[in-house]
Amino acid sequence: MALLDRLRVLPPALVNVALTVGVLAAQLAPFTLADGEWSLVLLLPVLAASLPLLLRRRIPLTVMFAVLSAIPFYDIIGNGPDQPIWYGWLVAVYTVAYRSPPPHRLVAIVLTAVGTLFFAGSVDTYVRTLAVWVAAYALGRVAVLTRQQSLALRERAMRVERERELAGERAAQQERDRIARDMHDILAHAVSLMVVQAESGPLAVRTQPERAEAAFDAIAASGRNAMGQLRGMLGLLKETGGALDPQPTLDSVPDLVDRVAQATLVETGTRLDLCHNVEVAAYRIIQESLTNVVKHAGARSAEVRLTWEAESLRVTVTDDGRGPDNGEGGQGLIGIRERATACGGTASFGPAPSGRGFQVSVRLPRAVAEVAG
Repeated sequence: MALLDRLRVLPPALVNVALTVGVLAAQLAPFTLADGEWSLVLLLPVLAASLPLLLRRRIPLTVMFAVLSAIPFYDIIGNGPDQPIWYGWLVAVYTVAYRSPPPHRLVAIVLTAVGTLFFAGSVDTYVRTLAVWVAAYALGRVAVLTRQQSLALRERAMRVERERELAGERAAQQERDRIARDMHDILAHAVSLMVVQAESGPLAVRTQPERAEAAFDAIAASGRNAMGQLRGMLGLLKETGGALDPQPTLDSVPDLVDRVAQATLVETGTRLDLCHNVEVAAYRIIQESLTNVVKHAGARSAEVRLTWEAESLRVTVTDDGRGPDNGEGGQGLIGIRERATACGGTASFGPAPSGRGFQVSVRLPRAVAEVAG
């Protein structure tokens, strides 16, 4: 196969010339070994059965007909050395089988069967000639099938490689989107808390110094927490080899809720072992919901409820504020829905059951379902 591949890259004209010279040399070899005298006229059918191969790629059926027509004249002239095999004819048959369309191949079969029967001197010669013809023809068809299979395998390999590249690009894009959502959640939550505490601090600094001090402590804690999480995100982007802060999980939720003064945490049911991605999604959903409470709701209280079900976790964040107004928190709600959907869960939003405020309800499965590619 390696030799054939090398031959295929050679110029076709050069291959035709080399093949024709080789066939002509093989047909002339008996003359150099023959005893006695022979006529130079015998060289004409030899040349006529070899030189047409120069055009075998352009007109394979015509070349085969020309070679087959020249061969009988060798015996008609007579007194020449025996030719064991007419190599030019075999090459012409191979070329027809390899390059010609089905109608031309059918003509070649009929032409060979009839011509061989007409000029064969005996049944043995006829059978032997047909056997050689069938072998040459079969080699040509096998070469075609092998080439087609090789091309199909090459196309399939290219398609698989392209699909692998696209899958890698999609995975990279999904990872970039995930990191972007995480950074948005981290910054939005931390900045919202810091703004609220900073606005209340100056009002309390004269009358309630302890409250003002707590507000400034909360600002510093929010800033430190945000910086720690952002360092982890930037470490992922840089792909450094150093130790990175772990992604937040449900164990970090109490801390998260404690940083929002008006929020409380309620947990019911038996806790399950969740997939890591689901835990991160649950944390970010709670974080974004509390960010909306702080920024938009104007709520006096908010409740984060974790309800453990048979094979899932339901996260509910309810506040008594004014609810979304003129699309406030819209991008955050879209992010919550995307996170839930990415884990195979669902998300819904709407007025709180009490009629005042807003509620975010998300159901997350125990593990992320694998989607077949």
